[in-house]
Amino acid sequence: MTRHQQRPLGSPFGHDSTASEVLSGADLGGRLAVVTGGYSGIGLETTRALAGAGAHVLVPARRPGAAREALAGIEGTEVAALDLGDLDSVRAFADEFLGSGRPIDLLINNAGIMACPETRVGPGWEAQFGTNHLGHYALTNLLRPALVADGGARVVALSSAGHLRSGIRWDDIDFREGYDKWKAYGQAKTANVLFAVQLDALAAEDGVRAFALHPGGILTPLQRHLERQEMVDKGWIDERGELAEPAFKTPEQGAATTVFAAASPLLDGLGGLYLEDCEVALPADEAPEGSGGVEDWAIDPEQAARLWALSAQRTGIDTFGRG
Repeated sequence: MTRHQQRPLGSPFGHDSTASEVLSGADLGGRLAVVTGGYSGIGLETTRALAGAGAHVLVPARRPGAAREALAGIEGTEVAALDLGDLDSVRAFADEFLGSGRPIDLLINNAGIMACPETRVGPGWEAQFGTNHLGHYALTNLLRPALVADGGARVVALSSAGHLRSGIRWDDIDFREGYDKWKAYGQAKTANVLFAVQLDALAAEDGVRAFALHPGGILTPLQRHLERQEMVDKGWIDERGELAEPAFKTPEQGAATTVFAAASPLLDGLGGLYLEDCEVALPADEAPEGSGGVEDWAIDPEQAARLWALSAQRTGIDTFGRG
């Protein structure tokens, strides 16, 4: 992936499109989609849209009971336990799934945390990097047999315009020196993009193509760690707690770029791209005002390979790697 490949394709969809509009007329019958965190916020709308188009959707969830309650009434869904911040949980989920012998057509790495207080997971990893990136890195690698079993799959990594806040802090990834919740979030979201770049480079020959995306600004439970006043100060909500940012999307609009990445025929034969508003995004320094685009640090092949190697070392897992 290089910046010259970050060029719009002429998608008929845009900022205001909904997930159901993107999948209108699509037949995903016989497809299996795995959507982490697919029971809340835009993840729930992603699950609803995919199931509505005929896919069977497996939702790995840290809170399986809450997931089953949220998905009640949506046919073609199932729930399994998964905590992305716990590698033992990731391994257990992957082992159980692979034991079923089913192929995966769509893997959507949707779950995540944002701007949380300083928290450690695993052997002391900063929680946003550990959960948003390393957990999904391990999950995807462990599910490799299912992803390549049926001729390939699409893997979708939910990033964010938050990646514009920070590249990878190679000298202090875990914020041992001065935690900043927003820079930590930015680093984790950059990692999500670099993950897609390197996965696509490693797995395209096996038919596995990967994309990263910014879903847009949406008020969902993702903001649970933010104080109301902080969101008022940012202009997201007013003093009554009602939406004040006109550019924000509804959850169904927020899920549109996810299902576009997962199922659009416009992306056939492509991969390693960063998307926003149901389209391939421009580089950040070329993007028009109001469209964040993608920073060079998030699509740099050398940094993508370096992050992959670091992730393999930290998790002890690398099924897609060469050599």
